[in-house]
Amino acid sequence: MSIITLNDRAVRSVSTFGSVSGGSMVFIKKLTASSSSTLSFVNGSSNVVLDSTYKEYMFTFNNMHPSADNSAFQVNFSVDGGSNYNVAKTTTYFFALHKEDGSNNNLAYSAGADLAQGTGVAQIAQNIGADNDQSMSGHLTLFNPSSTTFVKHFLAVTQMAELNENTVNVFSSGYGNTTSAINAVQFQMDSGNIDAGDICLYGIL
Repeated sequence: MSIITLNDRAVRSVSTFGSVSGGSMVFIKKLTASSSSTLSFVNGSSNVVLDSTYKEYMFTFNNMHPSADNSAFQVNFSVDGGSNYNVAKTTTYFFALHKEDGSNNNLAYSAGADLAQGTGVAQIAQNIGADNDQSMSGHLTLFNPSSTTFVKHFLAVTQMAELNENTVNVFSSGYGNTTSAINAVQFQMDSGNIDAGDICLYGIL
């Protein structure tokens, strides 16, 4: 019996299970926050790979807990090895919301959370609660950061326990408007520190 398998690079026909290896995620680096002002992944530093080795990179966020209530989780990019995080970006941001007691729900675009050729940080999540049991989790994918031809597309999906006892699913995306290679990525809260949580970097084959 012939089996058609689909992975991230091609469609192949095989006759037996296991005869074709699909795409995979290759673990690169884990950073764990402990009252950290920023968490930075810089190519060539501390075993970080963020170059042409992979055309797709994924960052996963596990229970990112802010030190300050009503915090926003943010990202920025660098083309000079982390000396400056100021890549111009155009982004979008929308969310779905539902309150614990069912009294509120919403699906909306947040114009105040987007950028139009802005060099500042891009919002990934907002209004994260700082109660002991509140946090934010999710992932961000960065596509072909080493390209010197195209802009650098990225997209993020996050889920948080908001300060007002809402569950909020955020969809944010955009592009770094540069044809220089992005070789460093930095995450931070807009106020206070990243009190706890970890970020893992993977290369996608």
